[in-house]
Amino acid sequence: MLNTWVVMPTCLPLVLRRCHACGSDRFRTSGKFRVNANHKLIDAWLLALCTACGETAKLTVLERIHVRSVRPELLDRLHDNDPGLAAELLQDPVVRHRNRIALDWDNAWRLDTGGSDHLDREVIDVSVRFAARIPVRPVRLIDEGCGLSRAEVERAITEGKLVAAVRLSGKLSGDFTFTLKR
Repeated sequence: MLNTWVVMPTCLPLVLRRCHACGSDRFRTSGKFRVNANHKLIDAWLLALCTACGETAKLTVLERIHVRSVRPELLDRLHDNDPGLAAELLQDPVVRHRNRIALDWDNAWRLDTGGSDHLDREVIDVSVRFAARIPVRPVRLIDEGCGLSRAEVERAITEGKLVAAVRLSGKLSGDFTFTLKR
């Protein structure tokens, strides 16, 4: 029987970017936007606060875009400070590249295994689904979901008792499946 685990975000991730005021490298976003219109052109920024000094950084979302070319529902979401939009924009590679930022997902996600009834079986088939592009080490997910130590998971990989179609070393942010034989 195939079990489904879901990696879900619990909050917005920290933004990794250097603060020009204090030199810290972490910013917290609250999901607030600033929108500025100058005649027919519009700018929009996602606001982030430095975790050390509280300095505000503006992450560019729209820059000198003609107002009529922006979808009305996007404008409404910007004006309403939609936290869902903030999460979507932080996931957008174009926005991250434009602002030269990276995301720190530590303590911003959780693993939902759907219960522990699968732990006593000899063979466990699991499908891991990501609700957002959260880079996590598969070994960490497996040890957390199966109640094993990381060393036990690594040993199962080398002994061939843990198999997957993807490499289990490094980080993944896409869906995958694995089989664990005890």
